Amino acid sequence: MAQHTRVVVVGGGYAGVTAANRIAGAADVDVTVVNPRPVFVERIRLHQLVAGTDDAVVAFGDVLGERVRLVVDTAERIDAAGRRVELASGAVLPYDHLVYAAGSHGRVTDVPGAAEFAHTVAELADAERLRSALAAAGPGAAVTVVGSGPAGIETAAELGESGVAVTLFCGGQLGPYLHPSGRRVVAKRLARLGVTVVDGPASRVVAVRRDAVGLADGRSVPSDVTIWTTGFGVPDLARRSGLSVDAVGRLLTDETLTSVDDERIVAAGDCAAPSGLPLRMSCQAAEPLGGHAADTVLHRIAGERPGPFVMGFFGQCISLGRRHGIFQFAHKDDTAIRFHVAGRAGAALKAFVCWGTVKQLQIEAKHPGRLRLPASFADPERRRMLASAEQGVRG
Repeated sequence: MAQHTRVVVVGGGYAGVTAANRIAGAADVDVTVVNPRPVFVERIRLHQLVAGTDDAVVAFGDVLGERVRLVVDTAERIDAAGRRVELASGAVLPYDHLVYAAGSHGRVTDVPGAAEFAHTVAELADAERLRSALAAAGPGAAVTVVGSGPAGIETAAELGESGVAVTLFCGGQLGPYLHPSGRRVVAKRLARLGVTVVDGPASRVVAVRRDAVGLADGRSVPSDVTIWTTGFGVPDLARRSGLSVDAVGRLLTDETLTSVDDERIVAAGDCAAPSGLPLRMSCQAAEPLGGHAADTVLHRIAGERPGPFVMGFFGQCISLGRRHGIFQFAHKDDTAIRFHVAGRAGAALKAFVCWGTVKQLQIEAKHPGRLRLPASFADPERRRMLASAEQGVRG
């Protein structure tokens, strides 16, 4: 009887589920996903959970393949030398190959009072606490959103549409990713939803108190509930386990997504830093990275040499409440172009993207390996950066 290869996937997000489903399609492979929650979290819907328009969760049985085993627990340490994962419960999972897909979380900076008084929306528990805080604050509460990236814009718009008085402090430019034409669309829609947008240098929040935020120009603005949406961090599991990481804590890998320390460990999603040039944290990147991490593992199991991952971006999709949105198209290197789709058509595209991310997981569960990006979709700018870096090393 052939011995099965044991693969452990740390993290049950977009990248981890994609990787697990694809690997599980191989014969004589046992796949285990370790995740701290018993449900799959649709992270791109957490702003809807806050406003009460969606629960932002899907049963794992709907997205994981039948051959994938789920362990609801938290990975505390990766013992690379012993090839095992130590869990918070005290259990130990041995592995032959490991997929590190631990994801990311909201990062509250060292701004005084932010960690104590501000809420984030990057994780399920955070969004649930924020929803409770908004309910406790009651109608008429002054709500502040700090940060004007997608999470900040979507949260402000969702709450504004539900009648909450929201002030969005950009800390600089509104929607810095957006093309100027797309930015004007977002600003106009937020104004119609009653969201007060404060941008420019004076919009930087430098202190958070229980009932107010302090701005860079010295002003203090009342805030019954402060929502912090700027920046992401990653779990320190890789660092604590003695693996090489970048300054943020993402696992350092080569272009096959293999750890620079151990060819039995691959990384995918927000917690991966291939060649020290990590991609934008997003489900748009997570699922292709998860798929390629799986391919690398499968190649190694078969005794074959894995190839570099292929990735290019489409753009950024932002909901502006339930009835409006914007799809900002971009070059493959993730820089915005003028073309965008807005209004109700933008909302429809956003809804399709949210549906599609889950649908892709389900397709991989039933037909492992079917969804792949063609080589032609690779970001040429990344290739140039890698070639330049390699030439610098040789020089």
